[in-house]
Amino acid sequence: QVQLVESGGGLVQAGGSLRLSCAASGLTFSSYAMAWFRQAPGKERDVVAHITWDGSTTYYADSVKGRITISRDNAKNTVYLQMNSLKPEDTAVYYCAADYTPLSERWSPWSQELLDPRGAGMDYWGKGTLVTVSS
Repeated sequence: QVQLVESGGGLVQAGGSLRLSCAASGLTFSSYAMAWFRQAPGKERDVVAHITWDGSTTYYADSVKGRITISRDNAKNTVYLQMNSLKPEDTAVYYCAADYTPLSERWSPWSQELLDPRGAGMDYWGKGTLVTVSS
């Protein structure tokens, strides 16, 4: 079965960095766009970043632009989230998610309109990793 396993979360001071990883198994990883979402206590889940199946296009939420980088290694079936200059408001459980990209869509330009900020339509989810940023 499909598994997405996040790792790399933890406690970090404001201004610090963390690198999250999401290892995928049970699916053809290179056929899936990948995304990171986060959910802070008492808040809705929100998209953080998205990367297309081939890594050619990335998207970032305004709140993290310039501080966070999403990348993927299709040979390792892994997607990463490099987080720098962390702020207390980045504290949340971070989830990775996979979204199958049909062959017919792989060479069409990706549009942000295709991405639901709450993650509706994503095919698979990991269980999450907690990131806590202390002030």
